[in-house]
Amino acid sequence: MDIVTLIGLVAGTGFVLFGILSSGSIMNFYDFASILIVLGGTIGSTLISYHGKKLKKALQITKIAFTTRKELPTKTIDDLINLSNIARREGLLALEEASQKIDDEFLKKGIMLIVDGTDPELVRNILETELTFLEERHSEGQGLFELLGTFAPAYGMVGTLIGLINMLKTLEDPSTVGPQMSVALVTTFYGSVLANLFFLPIANKLKVRSKEEILLKEIVVEGLLSIQAGENPRIIEEKLKTFLSPELRTGFKNVAGGEEA
Repeated sequence: MDIVTLIGLVAGTGFVLFGILSSGSIMNFYDFASILIVLGGTIGSTLISYHGKKLKKALQITKIAFTTRKELPTKTIDDLINLSNIARREGLLALEEASQKIDDEFLKKGIMLIVDGTDPELVRNILETELTFLEERHSEGQGLFELLGTFAPAYGMVGTLIGLINMLKTLEDPSTVGPQMSVALVTTFYGSVLANLFFLPIANKLKVRSKEEILLKEIVVEGLLSIQAGENPRIIEEKLKTFLSPELRTGFKNVAGGEEA
């Protein structure tokens, strides 16, 4: 569980509720018809926009926003350096046995391609194609929440228009103007809160998570191709460290061992 995402949702909801309670009653912001218009309209438009299977896959990807990434780039580089040391000492075929201890299916697949003697350019093409489709799958999850973040305020405006029309029809009674106007604006409030507190932040978190995973895979591709080319572990380490931020580079432990350049 990504505690930061949870804290953000709870804190955002809490501050909005505190703001409402400190300036009036929570019941002033409750209107069942407005909830139906905003939630019903948003869900309906999303169902129209997405194919059933794609919607299911996109929802499955959503869990990434609430989970903490276990793999770190430094750990991936460590694994690749260890593999390069094995390849340098025992040959590329020895990587097959080493791959049995690896959980990362993408890395394992790349190792097996190398062990099978696949042409380096073909290895790159296969792994990069997998990366492209991975990115596309992730973008479906992001797109779902971006769409929800677009529809929610739009249906908030629809609810406001409905409220204003009802208000204008009863304009001969001035006592109804205030309550009708208040109800009309509540739908805009619902749409804005749903979009800015939930849907758009989750879409952004999915985008960040996707970039982190793509970076890890790019490190794997570059590392595997360097191992296949027979490059020195120290050179591979320095090459892969260029993918890291300055903070991570500082804390990176040299694992290239005593190999000579």
